[in-house]
Amino acid sequence: MTDADFSLTGFDIAGIDRRQNARPEGRVRLQSRAAHALEQGRARLIVTAAMFGLAFGTVGLRLVDVMVLNRGAEPGAGRAVTAGAPQASRADILDRNGVLLATSLTTASLFADPKLVIDAEEAARKLVATLPELDYRTVLAELTSDKRFVWLKRNLTPRQQFEVNRLGLPGVSFQKEERRIYPQGNLAAHLVGFTGVDNNGLMGMEQSFDKRLKENPQPLQLSVDVRIQHILRKEIMATMEEFSAIGGAGIVQDVKTGEILGFVSLPDFDPHIPGDMPDDTRFNRASLGVFEMGSTMKILNTAMALDSGHVKMTDSFDATRPIRVGRFSISDYHPENRWMNVPEIFRESSNIGSVKMAQVVGPQGQREFMQRIGFLKPAQIEIPEVGWPLIPNPWKEVNLMTVSFGHGISISPVQLTNSVSAVVNGGIMHPATLLKREKGEEVPGTRVVSAKTSEEIRKLMRLVVTDGTAKQAFMEKAALAGEVPSYMVGGKTGTAEKTRGRTYVKNARLSNFVGAFPINDPRYTIFIMIDEPKGTKKSFGYATAGWTAAPAARRVIDQIGPLLGVKPVNLTAPDVVEAMAIDGMRGTLASY
Repeated sequence: MTDADFSLTGFDIAGIDRRQNARPEGRVRLQSRAAHALEQGRARLIVTAAMFGLAFGTVGLRLVDVMVLNRGAEPGAGRAVTAGAPQASRADILDRNGVLLATSLTTASLFADPKLVIDAEEAARKLVATLPELDYRTVLAELTSDKRFVWLKRNLTPRQQFEVNRLGLPGVSFQKEERRIYPQGNLAAHLVGFTGVDNNGLMGMEQSFDKRLKENPQPLQLSVDVRIQHILRKEIMATMEEFSAIGGAGIVQDVKTGEILGFVSLPDFDPHIPGDMPDDTRFNRASLGVFEMGSTMKILNTAMALDSGHVKMTDSFDATRPIRVGRFSISDYHPENRWMNVPEIFRESSNIGSVKMAQVVGPQGQREFMQRIGFLKPAQIEIPEVGWPLIPNPWKEVNLMTVSFGHGISISPVQLTNSVSAVVNGGIMHPATLLKREKGEEVPGTRVVSAKTSEEIRKLMRLVVTDGTAKQAFMEKAALAGEVPSYMVGGKTGTAEKTRGRTYVKNARLSNFVGAFPINDPRYTIFIMIDEPKGTKKSFGYATAGWTAAPAARRVIDQIGPLLGVKPVNLTAPDVVEAMAIDGMRGTLASY
């Protein structure tokens, strides 16, 4: 009711009162109407005042929320960091024993609304003085831009946030974000991977399981063991340093489940600052790199020949002279120039003998076997960094020859390791995995060779360690004499010249060793690769696998054996001797 309403009401009452002065009942009615009108006006005033009060109260509370609690965060840009902020949303990554490999921390990121910055030059000067890593010109350009939101620095430390907050700069504030932290640093960088500035997975398990890590708060548990990872990395690094190598890789796998317990590629990188590291450090040699593996492929060539049913352990092959292929020849590194049986071919790592065995199977049979053990497609593991194998096409007789001794086909270390696990564990291939399998979980598997072939390959691999190219690394006199227990290891060395384009490069070698232990009842395989080692005075100038990769494997096995619950044995014990005896080769170290 307006002032005019009140005036008009007063005028009417006075006029009517003069005309009806003589009637008391009329005067009562008029007074009642006046009282009702006044009460109605008062009610309207109260309602109007309440509405204004509510409106101003809402605005006031919002101002307090924005300017005090949220420090002026841009609407819709997310809430600022405050006490009791919600936990990070990206799930943790753990090793098989629950050790933290990756986690997220809530952090503050610094941003500005240039339209609200009063003195851009002063603000830029103060910010650079507080955060020296910022560039003055860049900050000034951002603060004087026409944008309404510019990032100044992401993921500040609590101390940095406190110091910037003390400056009290209008238009400059913080926004809550997450920062991915890797407590183990470089240790599992190629496996775990890293995230970008917006917390999206960009490599490794972080990329493969990006959606799962964002949507499921339960930790992602991997198959690796940080203890084994540390030992594997340490020994490969030591070998690289000793032989001035450019890189290396290592894998430890459970032959019964396919779980990978150690997965190393060197050089590696700091996952907190991957962009600041050289490109070569992010190259995953363990799964993305594909290489000609050399003589370690003879494990599979021999398994193929024996499993075909056309070759027996006692069969002999002519290795008296090199094999001529056009203008090229295939010869042995240490030629025996005689007929040799299968164990001798394997022990001496004869290229000629390997070719002769492969020829019994034929190109088609060889290709089918390579397909069976997974060499014709990339490894099926859970990270995106997986290399395509380079295989012959078409698969001709000459390809059969070179593939038989590890040339003319390039595969990844994880493929070689997984195939050897299958050949030694009784003949069942289990898919390699980087995820921990639950206890009692049924492990899928496909038979690739017979149990008999598997047993024969184990004996041949033991022969290489006791009498062949790995003897230098593994067979200590004290162990041979039965004075100290030792691990029953079997394996094969391989040294191949690297290729660049269509040619092989001399003195650019790839040395590797693949083995299993305990070889009489295998539980684990181990693969070590050293990329371009150089001979030393101590190694008499040699940089082959027997001097580089095999000794590293020996040191790793000695350290991880106790962690894995593998007991060393007396190598001269009768049951051990009998288990590894090869018919027709008694009298050699392989007989015990």
